[in-house]
This record gives sequence, structure tokens and C-alpha cells, in this order.
Amino acid sequence: MKNIYMKMVVVACVATTTLIGIQNKTAEAFTGEHSVKIDNLSNNENQDWKIYFKNIEQETKIQQEGVGIPKLSIPPDKTQDKAKKEKEKEKKKEEYSIKISGKEKDLLERLVQAEAKGEPFKGKVAVATVVLNRLKSPDFPDSITGVIEQKVGDCYAFSPVQNGEIEKPASKDSKKAVEAALKSKDRLHDSVYFYNPKIATDTWIRSRDVVTTIGNHVFAK
Repeated sequence: MKNIYMKMVVVACVATTTLIGIQNKTAEAFTGEHSVKIDNLSNNENQDWKIYFKNIEQETKIQQEGVGIPKLSIPPDKTQDKAKKEKEKEKKKEEYSIKISGKEKDLLERLVQAEAKGEPFKGKVAVATVVLNRLKSPDFPDSITGVIEQKVGDCYAFSPVQNGEIEKPASKDSKKAVEAALKSKDRLHDSVYFYNPKIATDTWIRSRDVVTTIGNHVFAK
């Protein structure tokens, strides 16, 4: 940079000396952003000065662009980043998680055991999910006990309540299925019904929109 400024000083001195020796010619020099404006010189002289100062300006610009203050990049704290991701993951789980009392959980586990004891694990989770979906629906009672023990006319909504099968203890798979349903974000497209098409006699239930079939059960809404 010092060399550039020295060049400009020398050029200014030479220009001043040259202009004094030229009769009936005037020149104006401006040094702002390293530019000089020269008037009333011969065309050749004027052009030479413009080219010279343009070269200096370009050289100065290149050097200025090359001399910059490097940006210091701070490496991310991987520990904090991992902790943040874990926290967000737990938060999402809580958003989908449904909390019920221990007594209601036991009742739901026994219903799953009675309704889906011969079904695959996925089918057991689906049965529990239907009960939880009813819990959130305005068309059904607002408690697990209310949903499971709901009466439709003279009968209970779930046959195991009617025939007493719900009183039998739940298996480990049924308990795990309820736990999975409580934490899962898969709500089976809000299905609120399920039935076995091989033994179901109610024509109304068959008119519902089918969502999926798992094992021997059809799930609908």
C-alpha cells in the first residue's frame, strides 16, 4: 500500500511540473479515491494520464481486496448441540404422549388382552389406539373408564365388558401394547371402531369407512 501512495505522490509532482511548462493550459487535480481529473491537456497527454491513474486505481483495489481481516469461525459445541436435539426429541414425545392413571391403564390393558389376545402385537397396539382415539373424540366419553364401560342401548360397547372377559389379567404383550399406543404418534387416521368381519353381525359397523386391516380386525372411522 505504501508503494501505491508513493507512486501517486511522484505522479502528482510530475504532473504539476509539466502543467507549469504548458502555456494556455490548465489542469485540475483531485485526489479522492485515488482518482485525478485533468482538463485542457492535449488528447494524447490526457489519455496517457487517465490510463496511468486507472492502472493505479485497479492495482490499489486489488491490494485492498486482498488485505482483509479474516473471520474467526467458532467451532460449534457438539455437547450442547446433542443435548439440544435430545431435549427437542423428548419434547416431541411428550406432545404425542397421552397420560392416564394407573387404574385406567390397567383397565385398558385388560381390554386389549380380552379383545386382541390372538392378534399380532401391532393389532394389540391398534385396539388400544382406538380406545385412546375415542377418548379424544367428542362423540365418546372423556375418560378411559367411561369409554370402555360405555353402554349402547342395553349392551356395552365392548363385548369383553359384557361377558366378563375383561376381568382376566393382561399379558406382558398387552401391557407393552398399551404403553406403545400411549407414546405413539400414529393414531390410525383417527379410527374409533374395530371389528372382526368373520363374526360381526352389526350391519351398521360394516358401513363405516375402513382405514386398515390388521390380523383379524378391520379398523374404521
